[in-house]
Amino acid sequence: MRTLLIALGAVAAVYIAAVAALYLAGRRSAAREVATLLPNLLALFRGLVRDPRVPRGSRLLLLFGAAWVASPIDLIPEFIPLLGPLDDAVVAALILRHVLRSAGEDVVAEHWRGDPATLARLLGLFRARTSRRGRRPG
Repeated sequence: MRTLLIALGAVAAVYIAAVAALYLAGRRSAAREVATLLPNLLALFRGLVRDPRVPRGSRLLLLFGAAWVASPIDLIPEFIPLLGPLDDAVVAALILRHVLRSAGEDVVAEHWRGDPATLARLLGLFRARTSRRGRRPG
């Protein structure tokens, strides 16, 4: 139990340090986005799991993703700066991309509780990757 508490404390410290560094660097809106991204993703996943418009397989992936993000056990330890939260972000992004394809942007947007600009940025990243992949060399 003590190891778990130390790990959670280290995760919180790195997270707070990243938000503080952005804030002190004058990137207040970026700091706010980073500070609220994880709780907003968990709330999004919880809402999508309960939505009947989301296919069953996607709901199972959402449950897996929520458990993955909330779990203190990671492939890359959280206390490693920058790389620690990377596995959580990659898993969440892959699951979100899948849900966007299976349920649609409208369903995802209905459940997003954070800043609409943050969701627009996330959706823009997925659109950019999809459009680049769809192009053929001329």
